[in-house]
Amino acid sequence: MPTTQPHDPVPTAPVPTRPAGRPIDSTPGTTPDTTSHTTSDTRRVHFLRRPFRLIRENLRAYLFLNLAAYGLVAIGFVVGLIFPELPAARAAALEADGTADTVRGVLDSAPLFALLIFAVNVFRLSLATIILPSLIVPFAGLAVFGYWAVETGITLVPTTPIGWVAQIPHSLTVLIELQAYVLFLLGAYLLGRNWLFPKLIGAPTRRRGYLEGLKSIGLLALPALVLLIIGAIWEGYSLLYLVHPLSQILL
Repeated sequence: MPTTQPHDPVPTAPVPTRPAGRPIDSTPGTTPDTTSHTTSDTRRVHFLRRPFRLIRENLRAYLFLNLAAYGLVAIGFVVGLIFPELPAARAAALEADGTADTVRGVLDSAPLFALLIFAVNVFRLSLATIILPSLIVPFAGLAVFGYWAVETGITLVPTTPIGWVAQIPHSLTVLIELQAYVLFLLGAYLLGRNWLFPKLIGAPTRRRGYLEGLKSIGLLALPALVLLIIGAIWEGYSLLYLVHPLSQILL
């Protein structure tokens, strides 16, 4: 009976295994790294929350500035109602300095009208009226804005029936844009406070307090600019496309 010798087993390579639920990486020897993406997303969310945290930390000043801003515009409006010659004088001044002609030049195009509104609100009002004076003299922008708010309240008083109709959509514009200015006012207030009283925030010098105030303005400018964009778009389109239909219904 023939016999056979047993053959040695053929060696086989070990089969790699992976933990259950872990995706297979197409690149040998590497694993997907999601930590950096998660960290960057967390930092982005944290950065976007910082303006609102700054508002909460200075809530009393924020509420007072809201009361002052809206209150001064309301006072100017009442003064304009009591003395109708004042709104008429403001309208004549806007004609004389070319503002009315500039507005009429872009009034047929809602995008251009909105862009003009945004540019005026950012450069003439936010920067020139609030921020720049405060960079030179502490709290100066708050005083300049107070004068502007009363004057604007007087200017808003309508002198014609269709002007009163225009105030219906324009009142929302006033609410939005004033809120943006309040954020810039809060930044100007924090700049002046940190500049004059750096010890309140633990800054060793007034120079350091000034720099911290500039950071506050930069943070608050983010939501303020968003509000100014929304306000400009609403004002540009509502005055062009809502006033006429409303006047046909109400007048």
